[in-house]
Amino acid sequence: EVQLQAFGGGLVQPGGSLRLACAVSVGDFDSYAVGWFRQSPGKEREGVSCISSSGISTYYADSVKGRFTISRDNAKNMVYLQMNSLKPEDTAVYYCTTKRVTSAYFDRIYRHDYYYDYWGQGTQVTVSS
Repeated sequence: EVQLQAFGGGLVQPGGSLRLACAVSVGDFDSYAVGWFRQSPGKEREGVSCISSSGISTYYADSVKGRFTISRDNAKNMVYLQMNSLKPEDTAVYYCTTKRVTSAYFDRIYRHDYYYDYWGQGTQVTVSS
């Protein structure tokens, strides 16, 4: 079974930065596309960013574009989300999720939660003064 562990969340002031990380326990991580989603009270789960299994293609929600950067290190089975210029509206539980893909889709990104098969436990990000 594929397992994901997200960590790096915490309490930061507006304008601050955090780097989230997700460790994925799978043998062929370079065959897995990864996404970051977030959910805050009273709101639907939102796709924040995703990256193709190859690392070539990325996607960012309009709300985070220019502030967040997704990256991956396939040799370490790790995915990262660098979050800069944080705003109170970024407050949420952030989840990493993954989906196995075949070679024809190594460069494809998946923007919606229904594509993904495996989910981590989430890490809390709170942006407040």
